[in-house]
Amino acid sequence: MKIYTKTGDKGTTGLFGGTRVPKNHIRIEAYGTLDELNSHLGLIRDQDIFAVAKEELIKIQDNLFTAGAILATDPEKTKLKNGKERLNIPHISKDDIQFLEQAIDRMDAKLEPMTHFILPGGHTTVSYCHIARSVCRRAERNCVSLSENEPVEEEIIQYLNRLSDYLFVLARMLTKTLQVKEVKWIPRKGD
Repeated sequence: MKIYTKTGDKGTTGLFGGTRVPKNHIRIEAYGTLDELNSHLGLIRDQDIFAVAKEELIKIQDNLFTAGAILATDPEKTKLKNGKERLNIPHISKDDIQFLEQAIDRMDAKLEPMTHFILPGGHTTVSYCHIARSVCRRAERNCVSLSENEPVEEEIIQYLNRLSDYLFVLARMLTKTLQVKEVKWIPRKGD
């Protein structure tokens, strides 16, 4: 497969199915943000973190590729005239969402209850989690924006919503395992 095709030189790109759209189309922004998020997750996985988190992140990265493939497909061209699927793309399932919920619950059970908002930081790896969490929220917002005009599988939005929660709890868990202090956000009193 050739890396450069020159087909995007005029500011358009092709979706699966052949439709060409501007590179600033919300669909491109949505799956481009998933790609950005996936890169951040790779960075977290490359850190010295506990093995279970590394395994979870690989599964999550795989799911983000799946979600990206779904979003990169023209919804008008996903089915053949006989109603069968044209492209053999897996889907994000309720089981994938439940996987995140179980991971959140498992980590959360080992953490002190939250009493305040927490400022991102304390350790580089923890900060990477918070950056990924905020990129995940942007990806979710982009998918919601796309869903206002075109069909988006609701499980993708649910998955991203849960993934941002997972990344927050992972940041807290890493704060604990790396033995750094959480900095609580305490609002200043008015002047």
